[in-house]
Amino acid sequence: MKSPAMVVHLDGVIGPASADYLSRALDKAADHKAPLVIVRLDTPGGLDTSMRAMIRDIFASSVPVATYVSPSGARAASAGAFLLYASHIAAMAPGTNVGAATPVQIGGLPGPGNEPPKPTSQEKEKAEAPHSAMDAKAVNDATAYIRSLAELRGRNGDWAEKAVREAASLSASAALKQQVIDIEAKNVQDLLTQLDGRTVIVAGQRIRLATRGLAVEEIRPDWRTELLSAITNPNVALILMMVGVYGLIFEFMNPGFFAPGTIGAICLLTGLYALAALPVNFAGIALIALGIGLLIAEVYTASFGTLGLGSAIAFLLGATLLIDTDIPEFRISRSAMASVSALSLLLAFLGARLALLSRRHRIVSGREEMIGLRGVVDDWGSGAGHVLAHGERWKAIGPETLGKGRDVRVTALHGLTLHVEPDPPATGG
Repeated sequence: MKSPAMVVHLDGVIGPASADYLSRALDKAADHKAPLVIVRLDTPGGLDTSMRAMIRDIFASSVPVATYVSPSGARAASAGAFLLYASHIAAMAPGTNVGAATPVQIGGLPGPGNEPPKPTSQEKEKAEAPHSAMDAKAVNDATAYIRSLAELRGRNGDWAEKAVREAASLSASAALKQQVIDIEAKNVQDLLTQLDGRTVIVAGQRIRLATRGLAVEEIRPDWRTELLSAITNPNVALILMMVGVYGLIFEFMNPGFFAPGTIGAICLLTGLYALAALPVNFAGIALIALGIGLLIAEVYTASFGTLGLGSAIAFLLGATLLIDTDIPEFRISRSAMASVSALSLLLAFLGARLALLSRRHRIVSGREEMIGLRGVVDDWGSGAGHVLAHGERWKAIGPETLGKGRDVRVTALHGLTLHVEPDPPATGG
């Protein structure tokens, strides 16, 4: 019996979880000797690093990959356009669109209420060129990359460059006319029918597709993909890391409790793994590390909140700079930043309050505890003897004469010898 074609669903923003999902799906298709992998695509774009990893997997695949933008209303914008160009077969459903592949940092979409004013004629001329050397570098790199994909697959390279430089977009029918895609199909079965008999080059070999009437098997994201998708949310990654730090601090303050340390270590390592998969800014990492150091110092140093306040500020600035992308779905939300900073301030306040309270209380441990301690004379003679204090029998010196059972108070401690005086002190008559 012939193996079915495998269908992969890529919906939403492209990120580390999407790259892992597609990689494992292609491996599964190769293991099952599937004749075709259909990637049903609907994305506004995503991370450049994840997109390039997915394209490398498509190039390395031993199974033909057909990227199909569907259902109607779906889009292959930004990184999605690159994936479409990289696939062995590019297809779209009626009512879909492709394009707007300008790097987000250069041409991000304005949010509601943030529309820019209409430019003057001079401003329009200036806007035709990138605004800085870094912008030019990003645009030129993306242009060269998508043109190389177009040349590899025999598609329209001029329009591909226009999609990057001018954020151009096309409908499915227009994309077919301009040779941006190979097929416009109503559904998966229509796609399989139109693909039948076509020849594609896969891993350097020409393969003739026999897809008419082919059965399909869907590969849905499993728990691993869902977990990776959850933890690579920058807000979740930041919270996991901070929970880990607080758990370890609590464990160090209360050795032997185990639960905070265990949970903290797991959360911290998970958060760090998630951040490693994201485009992080090292300045943000450094600020967060500084915030952690200041928070630990606040716990062990009586700074009365000064270090804790610095910790909260470092956390806030670090969270703001942490993720190096302008893609809204991969930004850290203001609520997450505020929560982390507020928790740091709360811990600083509690530390300062405990420090102030400790100054008002009598010392209860160490050598200083013995000063002012009351005891009872056990034996005495010639200004020396032994005193029972703190449940122990101490060598003591003091007044020439003290009676057995007399109450005394410790005034000093030298080595293991107490200096005592009568308590209450003797009064002259």
